[in-house]
Amino acid sequence: MTEPLLETDIALAVDIGGTKVEAALVTANGQLVAGSRHRAPTGRERSAEELDASVRTVVESALAGVQPHQRLLGAGVGSAGPVFSPDGEISPLNLPQWRRHRIAERVTALTGLPTVVRLDGQCLALAEAWVGNLVGTRNAMALVVSTGVGSGLIVDGRLLSGGTGNAGHLGQMLIREVAAGQDPDEASVERISSGTGSVAWARANGWEGTTGEELVADALRGHPTADAAIQRSVNGLAEAIASVGALVDIEAVSIAGGFALGYPRYIEEVAAALARYSVLEHTTRITVHRSSLGGDAPLIGAGGLVWRA
Repeated sequence: MTEPLLETDIALAVDIGGTKVEAALVTANGQLVAGSRHRAPTGRERSAEELDASVRTVVESALAGVQPHQRLLGAGVGSAGPVFSPDGEISPLNLPQWRRHRIAERVTALTGLPTVVRLDGQCLALAEAWVGNLVGTRNAMALVVSTGVGSGLIVDGRLLSGGTGNAGHLGQMLIREVAAGQDPDEASVERISSGTGSVAWARANGWEGTTGEELVADALRGHPTADAAIQRSVNGLAEAIASVGALVDIEAVSIAGGFALGYPRYIEEVAAALARYSVLEHTTRITVHRSSLGGDAPLIGAGGLVWRA
């Protein structure tokens, strides 16, 4: 923004994921407006028209909270990827009904606001660098380890977006050799470190649970396969962070997500594994933090796109 910001300035934030879409109002100092947050379902079972209806529901509900003294300046959308930011389009892998979906155009049609679209992991990084525990770091990465693995990068003090808007995405980085005939995704960070991937690996090795929460609980009780699945997640993530550190020279990492933060020692164990896997001295200095913003970060970051992207 080029004009001076006022304390009453707000932005509309929309966060699109594989199971839900949320919208809220975000202040110019990075706070969610109380009572403005609304959620509606997404999911593979819903049609493209039903997904659009969910977006409309949360956007209209959030905008109903705008007060007469507030100035609404724009809208920011964070989405599961891939995205096509220059065109305002998204093609979330977990929402196959939407391919090159013109989400910016639709949000603008609903609101009359200029709309910026970025990868959800980039919104996470923007939020952490703006008002979270990455404040003051010029080179950092924010991660969410939950159903999947998402991420974003801050490089030289700026959010790294890339040519299509998909820069900084860690989930599909390959950290294992891909054997002949193997699906490359089997070697990805997401398949190895996410809650979904960890549960699938544990079940393939004899564990009988079904959820990430059960896996964490069994690991804490000393179940060997559950514990091995958690350690596989920790080690895979640490390998990926070491690789990113070697490439981009980051100073710090912030980790969010229910799967990672559900395991009390996850952050400390990632930091210890990072020291083991670091080939270069400067990657051993990367600090690993627990997210200070939790589930608010994607919406805060999406709102921040209006002012800081």
